[in-house]
Amino acid sequence: MLKRVIVATALLSLASPGLHAQGRGGQPSGPQKTTAIRAGRLIDPETGTAATNQIIVTEGERIRDVGPNVPIPSGAEVIDLSRMTVLPGFVDTHTHEAMTYKEVPENNVYYYTYVADSTALRAIQAASNTLQSLSAGFTVICDVGNNGLYADTALRAAIEQGWIPGPTIIPSGLIIGTTGGQFNPTPEMYKSHNIVYPEYLEANSRDEIVKAVRENLLFGAKVIKICLDCKPWGYSVDDIKLFISEAARGGAKVNAHVQTRDGAQRAIDAGLHVISHGQQMTPEQHAQMAQKSIYLASTDTPFTPYRGSAQGQKRAADQLRSAWEKGVPITFSTDMDYWNEKMKKANGEWLDRGELTINFLLTWKAAGIPPKDILKALTITGYKAADVLKDQRGPIKAGFYADIIAVQGDPLQDIDAVRNVQFVMKNGEVFKKNGVITIDKLLHPGPVNGFGRR
Repeated sequence: MLKRVIVATALLSLASPGLHAQGRGGQPSGPQKTTAIRAGRLIDPETGTAATNQIIVTEGERIRDVGPNVPIPSGAEVIDLSRMTVLPGFVDTHTHEAMTYKEVPENNVYYYTYVADSTALRAIQAASNTLQSLSAGFTVICDVGNNGLYADTALRAAIEQGWIPGPTIIPSGLIIGTTGGQFNPTPEMYKSHNIVYPEYLEANSRDEIVKAVRENLLFGAKVIKICLDCKPWGYSVDDIKLFISEAARGGAKVNAHVQTRDGAQRAIDAGLHVISHGQQMTPEQHAQMAQKSIYLASTDTPFTPYRGSAQGQKRAADQLRSAWEKGVPITFSTDMDYWNEKMKKANGEWLDRGELTINFLLTWKAAGIPPKDILKALTITGYKAADVLKDQRGPIKAGFYADIIAVQGDPLQDIDAVRNVQFVMKNGEVFKKNGVITIDKLLHPGPVNGFGRR
């Protein structure tokens, strides 16, 4: 019987050679495309140093080799960036791709947007936002809630399966909070119309916390976002520890919206992975965060003609400076979720989502943080907070995914150089070259990377 099985298997293999050429999800794997990049200056943001005249060889989605004397394989496509600065892609560790509240018609009240815009419409908007962000060099985006009924996890799946190009999305699914979330609905809207869901998933008891975490993980969340102190009854230290342990069972970390000093202390005592906002924290609390290696996504709104105030930017810059001086691992984060008709350049052209995002540099510069540390926040610290290093994503190293960008100038000397991203490669595919986006070869009608890729 065993001999018959072996013979049958061999015959099947001979008759169907294509079976051995199948990739993920039954898609043909085929030969891997090889590309060689000539980098005039290659930055290592972790050390704040740069090496000149480097060669980066990519094969398929990943980096095969990096160094000054790496041979260029025969038949490889050669991309000449010898006059540019090459570095790994950027990270926004706190944003909302599928939430854009406006002056008209909702008067900047964001839960009116949730009522007026369907999840499907918001998902399409999120796809547009991520394309714009990728053009600005953001190859990893932590999308931490306010995405309707899982527009964020659907967006991640669409990008991972290859339908559209985009950054690596780290989605949270629904924000988990105590009764009411961040809303203050009327009794009629709360009890009769369930206005809180799906913008927030309520969890008040230990059983509800476990169920909420598992529900988000089931529907594709890669990080768990909680509203720690959005209401006076908030979450206790024990509650936060339960979130952390339950999320860990699904391979996820916890990011918390923190708006009060007391809430920040509970987050620190519980050993949270990422504290978002945290504008009320003291220097002593920053020191505690540094000691515990808790990441800060402080969402530092700059003062611009379209948003913010001078006083608000100064307050944010002072907080940012305090955290940096105490050694807190700070990430670049924006909380972008708004739009208005003043979001234009001096020449009258619209600012795109990527330009609006990178403009948060204004607060970092106001805080007097050196370019090398801003660059580290944009990259290495962001990868750690987003927890993507375990997936071999982030730095320009052999074996890692080929997420590579290039800018004119030297951002180690002038951080504003990162505003001028001329080249973007994501997963080994060129998305932008010579400042021009070319996605015609990156759009597909089906999941070319396989149905199982999430």
